[in-house]
Amino acid sequence: MHLPPNPDWRIVLSSTIPIASGLGSGAALSAALVRAIFAKAGQAPDSATVSALVYESERYFHGTPSGIDNTVIAYGAPVWFVKGLPPQIFTPCRPFTLAIADSGVASPTKETVGDVRKAWQQQPAQFDVIFNEIGAIAEQARCVIEQTGHLDKLGQLFDENQRLLAALGVSSPLLEKLIRAARQAGALGAKLSGGGRGGNIIALVEDTAAEEVRSALLQAGAKQVIVTQVGSLSN
Repeated sequence: MHLPPNPDWRIVLSSTIPIASGLGSGAALSAALVRAIFAKAGQAPDSATVSALVYESERYFHGTPSGIDNTVIAYGAPVWFVKGLPPQIFTPCRPFTLAIADSGVASPTKETVGDVRKAWQQQPAQFDVIFNEIGAIAEQARCVIEQTGHLDKLGQLFDENQRLLAALGVSSPLLEKLIRAARQAGALGAKLSGGGRGGNIIALVEDTAAEEVRSALLQAGAKQVIVTQVGSLSN
């Protein structure tokens, strides 16, 4: 890159992604900034370069990031992540639409993870069963997304995952209210996202029902709702 060592720039960032809500807002802003700097230098970085640079910013802010956020955002695709193994990027066999509702409550990931760990230490057998069931659901969801594209089945997996997350103690009355509102408005399934007890819920929706679900979520108390498509043909 051919840039002066200290360019006289004023950089202004704006985003509609909720902050501290488990949606990777920091990584998204960092990725935008990395691409903007490369563009200013007349270059187009590949996804691996963007991911590596954003990961360094994640280390600065979070200490020991998992690597999920920077990978998903840099590649713009679903990622299969297993702790201790390199992330695997995969492609949906058909696009699907999500309605992401911000509860307006900060998601205390560190606190909720700590509470779950304490509960597991007290009842390891019971919690290991739940963890294994959640892992099995994740594997089924990848199969549906990557191979079959059966959205009704994917919606059922959303709902089953939410049941298990509630059993872990990471849901909340507000999140449950938003999830019910999404389902009643026609969502195929809905679940909390991130650490829980706040943050966002994600609802799987048919395109024809997206606006109705969005409206229902706002009426139920969501601060904002983002409707987005995963695996669109334009990606």
